[in-house]
Amino acid sequence: MKTLVIGASLKPIRYSNRAIHSLRNNNIPTVAIGLRKGTVEDVKIETEKINFENIDTVTLYLNSKRQEEYYDYIVSLSPKRVIFNPGTENQELYKILKENNIEVQVACTLVLLSTNQY
Repeated sequence: MKTLVIGASLKPIRYSNRAIHSLRNNNIPTVAIGLRKGTVEDVKIETEKINFENIDTVTLYLNSKRQEEYYDYIVSLSPKRVIFNPGTENQELYKILKENNIEVQVACTLVLLSTNQY
């Protein structure tokens, strides 16, 4: 159930940072891409679009405009689902994902984890 966090931040106040902590506290294998390299918990934040293998879930922390450069990349990873956290809603990407048989989930990763719905 490996998860890729796109829009990862080193700042503890950011929801993407909290999500990484929560994913790791739930023993979910996690990888991350952000603007700056660094480490959150034991997760190394990459700045390049790495061809990660066996991604089950992509959770987004980028606004719709910033997501555009990731469309092809996300599809290429063939995840089972993409979680659109609050503020990341994107009708255009929903359509692309559905055309590629990737589940679209508009939800909050932190809430899903805290309510055992992840």
